[in-house]
Amino acid sequence: MSRRALRRLRGEQRGQEPLEPGGLRLGPEGAGEEPGRGRRGPERAGVSNLYELITNEELEDDLGSKEERAESRLNEQDGTGNNEEAETGEPENDGQRAGEDTQQQDQTVTKLQLVSTNKPRKKKKKRKNKRTAAGETPEDDDLEDIDSILEKMEDSSGLSYETKSGVIADSRPLLYVEHRNLNPETELKRYFGARAVLGDQRPRQRQRPYVRSTWLTAPKNTWPRYSKTGIAMRLLETRRGVQHFTFEHHREYQQVQFRFLDAVESLDPNNIVLLLQMNPYHVDSLLQLSEVCRMQEDQEMARDLVERALYSLECAFHPVFSLTSGTCRLDYRRPENRAFYLSLFKHMIFLEKRGCPRTALEFCKLILSLDPENDPLCVLLLIDLLSLRAREYSFLTRMFQEWEGHRNLSQLPNFAFSVPLAYFLLSQQEELSEVELSQARERAAHLLQHALIMFPSVLMPLLDHCSVQPDSRVTSHSFFGLQAQISQPPALNQLVSLYVGRTHSLWKDPAIMAWLETNVHEVLRRVDTSEPVVEEFAQKRKVRYQSAPRNISRHVILSELKEATAALPLEVTSQPVIGFDPLPPLDSITSYTRPERTTHPSNESTLSLFFRSLLPNFTLQGEVRQDGDEEAGAGQDLNQGVNRLMAAMRDMLANIQFQEPPRDENPDGDADWD
Repeated sequence: MSRRALRRLRGEQRGQEPLEPGGLRLGPEGAGEEPGRGRRGPERAGVSNLYELITNEELEDDLGSKEERAESRLNEQDGTGNNEEAETGEPENDGQRAGEDTQQQDQTVTKLQLVSTNKPRKKKKKRKNKRTAAGETPEDDDLEDIDSILEKMEDSSGLSYETKSGVIADSRPLLYVEHRNLNPETELKRYFGARAVLGDQRPRQRQRPYVRSTWLTAPKNTWPRYSKTGIAMRLLETRRGVQHFTFEHHREYQQVQFRFLDAVESLDPNNIVLLLQMNPYHVDSLLQLSEVCRMQEDQEMARDLVERALYSLECAFHPVFSLTSGTCRLDYRRPENRAFYLSLFKHMIFLEKRGCPRTALEFCKLILSLDPENDPLCVLLLIDLLSLRAREYSFLTRMFQEWEGHRNLSQLPNFAFSVPLAYFLLSQQEELSEVELSQARERAAHLLQHALIMFPSVLMPLLDHCSVQPDSRVTSHSFFGLQAQISQPPALNQLVSLYVGRTHSLWKDPAIMAWLETNVHEVLRRVDTSEPVVEEFAQKRKVRYQSAPRNISRHVILSELKEATAALPLEVTSQPVIGFDPLPPLDSITSYTRPERTTHPSNESTLSLFFRSLLPNFTLQGEVRQDGDEEAGAGQDLNQGVNRLMAAMRDMLANIQFQEPPRDENPDGDADWD
């Protein structure tokens, strides 16, 4: 029997036999071959390293197929041997039978080894064949399964954000931001699938040039090529594990900023367009032009300009600045940081209108994490709406539980009504146990009754927006009547109008309306019995809500709801509102100032202004500039010349004589035509 057949029976491969002294030789082809054995083919020709045979996938596939063929041959030999023995029935001697038993055991071991080594290889081949048969590519499967892969990774690391029961785990901070939830395509894929969202974008992405990868927005092929704009981020200090950053404008960017302010004062949007042609990533110009496009109802262009501004700011991030940690702060009092706040807020509004509330909620958490103590854009008035629309009820209830003690969230009408609504919607989920469902229903009823007692002016406008006619008991009672709306302070009226105008669509569900009706009747019963809590909440309404803070007015201006904008105080509406910086803080921290422009006296006559437009250095007689003796002398000479010119003009006007028109000798016009 040849050595090749012995290796097949033992399950060995070529190159695994023990090396003899002098067996491994590095030289020309065939130098280390055994006598009587030639080259097997072009695959093994010129192999000087035996370990190349181990890592070669093609050779492994060939060996696997040869082992399969050897296994089938052994099975055939066993079948033929058994058949011959059964047919002849001749007795065998003991030595021959013992030798065959030993050989049969070796063959059995070899079969087991072959089967065990070939199983995973067969499974891989079957999976590949199934995918190709279905007409799918590995890229499609990877794109569709990326969400499930990320969830498995998070589950294995013990940092799962949401459990199966819908309760958020406490292992992460409240304002923790996930990178994958900042991409609206992730949410759209969840709704419509990867193929419907991406379409034919994947082959084009392979041909596009290299661009910097970002988290907040994805650069587009239609955008101008990005270059350094002159914006940078600097780490100011670190206190108690919180890092304070700020954006900085270099000298070149400051000059562009001054030209932008001149363009805004010109009240001509074309000047901003010209400035963007020279500086395509100037942030304030992008935000101001986006506002102009939005007023012209060009929503797509407005959204694209805001995304470009976000991309420009993200490219200037500090290496240590993190979007997800929740420990990075930006001071809104610095003008350089306000553009980032406003870009995030406008982008969040566009995402909510686009139908991506989960992504908008993630951006809202990001804005709040930049300055949770001051909340310069007052996103607390919006985060409850986004949580309800994204069905993140557990996040809203957790935020209320953790922040109620030091932020008094129940004193805001939006939290006072949205939190019990979240508890009620949680009580409608079948995944929770019966005890949790009953606790959620009791908590929802208790909080809703307190909200109705604290803010009775919310009920009637809410029912009016929902096109629901209340019963006679509610309309005739004075507690929810017109007097409740008239007697409330203007600041509270502004908050109520803002909440009702935004969230009235969430209350139109018949089950929610029935639950609201039950609690309204319970509140009327408590009012009729004169419970102490009714008088207590009435005193709180009178003392609080005297004037709205500046961040709430800024939020109302950015929200652009007619009901809330009409309730703004006079000291806010009398000020000019600029789109790129609405209602700047009174205690702003400025790092550089705009150079003062030369101003002229406002009590000049029309004739003096006319001559000044022709001669910028012109001054009236008797006015001497305080810029030095030489300039004063030059001004006097100029005045003398102008006075002589004006005297000459007076003489000319005095000598002008007007001639009478010639009289017609035949006024009746009876003359004949020639």
